[in-house]
Amino acid sequence: MKNEKCKMKRTCYQNSTFFILHSSFLQAFTLIELMIVMVVITIMALVMGAVAVAVFPALKRASCKTAYGEEQTIAQQIGLYRSDNGDCPKTLTDLFTARYVTKDPVDPWNKPFNFKCPGEKNTDTADVWSSGPDKQEGTQDDVRSWVPLQEQCK
Repeated sequence: MKNEKCKMKRTCYQNSTFFILHSSFLQAFTLIELMIVMVVITIMALVMGAVAVAVFPALKRASCKTAYGEEQTIAQQIGLYRSDNGDCPKTLTDLFTARYVTKDPVDPWNKPFNFKCPGEKNTDTADVWSSGPDKQEGTQDDVRSWVPLQEQCK
């Protein structure tokens, strides 16, 4: 009975302490609570932005290193193809068809690798290169099999 009166009057005596329950207090957030939430969201956004700044260059380097590694593999497989067949493959799809590679070779940017066989730089195998992230051949970001990895993937 005492609890029912307390609920109806919104005034309650409990352990000789006086509590007043206002309906507006129970339904809304205070300005301090809202400000704390805004500060926490701002801090989270700043941390995520800092992580993004650190991660994106690493992803770019990883894609470059992946392309370089695949180019080295393709160049070796072209060398094997030449020694087995006496001639260079006409396309990289020929390597896939003849089972020298397990998939049709594309770079990390979903463009086919380019090659010249026999190579001018790698005369034993082939010169293999990727157009890079901008997908345009002959630009600064191209990844080339004959240039050392450290000079390309910075």
